Amino acid sequence: MAPTEAFAPAKINLTLHVTGQRADGYHLLDSYVVFADFGDVVRVSRAAEMSLRVTGPRAMGVPEDARNLCWRAAEAFGEPVAITLEKHLPAAAGIGGGSSDAAAVLRAMEALFGRTFSGDASALGADVPVCLLGHAARMTGIGETLMPLSQPPMPAVLVNPGVEVSTPEVFRALERKDNPPMDDWPLDGQRDSMLGWLRTQRNDLQAPALALQPVIGAVLAALEETGADIARMSGSGATCFGLFGTREMARAVAERLAEAHPGWWIKDCDLS
Repeated sequence: MAPTEAFAPAKINLTLHVTGQRADGYHLLDSYVVFADFGDVVRVSRAAEMSLRVTGPRAMGVPEDARNLCWRAAEAFGEPVAITLEKHLPAAAGIGGGSSDAAAVLRAMEALFGRTFSGDASALGADVPVCLLGHAARMTGIGETLMPLSQPPMPAVLVNPGVEVSTPEVFRALERKDNPPMDDWPLDGQRDSMLGWLRTQRNDLQAPALALQPVIGAVLAALEETGADIARMSGSGATCFGLFGTREMARAVAERLAEAHPGWWIKDCDLS
C-alpha cells in the first residue's frame, strides 16, 4: 500500500504580540498566523514498529528518533508507523517547521487509520494546534485558542540568514511581557486596508531576537530596500518576510536577494 502523504507548510506570524505570562511560565500570545504554499512533506505507512527517516535538502542534523516531534506526534496518536520526512524548511527558524511536521503526521495518520486524533495537540507544542488547523487564524492564549480567518493569498518572500535562534532565549531577553493585544483588523477584505492594519501591529520578539542575532537587521533592511510593502520577522526568528503586490514581484526579489546573499535561505511564496 502506498504511503499516506501530508503537506507541512511553513507557518508565518504576521503579528506576534506577547500579552502576559502565566504562573507556570508559559507566555500569552495574540498572533495573526498564516501559512505558505511551500514546506515539508510527510509520508506515513502502517508498520510493526515506529521508525523515522529524514530526507530532503534540509535533512542534515534533524533527529530520526523520539527527539523529533513527528515521532512524538505518532506516539500520541497511538499507532506504530513508518514516517518519511522530506525536509525543505530550515530548523529553529521561527516558521514552525517542527510543529507543522507534527501536525502533518497527525493528519496523515487520521487518513491512514480512518479516525480523528483524540489527544491534546497543544501537549506537543504551542504551535501544533494552529498547524493542525492549517490556514489563517488568530491564535491567542498559549496557542490553544484559535479563530479561523479568511485570508486571500499574499505574495511574499521568506528570508533566513542561516542562523538559529533559541525561542527560550528570545523570551528571556524580552523586557516587557504584558504588551497590548492586536487591534481589531479591517473587515472589508481590501489589501490596502489589511496592509495599513498590519503596519500598526508588532512582533514583540523582533527586538530581543535582533539583539541576539544582529544579522536579522540586515535581512529586514534588504527586504525594505527591495520595496516590500511590509518587512517583519516571523515568530522568534530568524526568518523574516516581505510582502509584495504580485507573485511575479516576489519571485524577482527572491532571485535578486539570492544572487546578493548566496548564504541565505530565500523563498518566494503565497501566504494564506
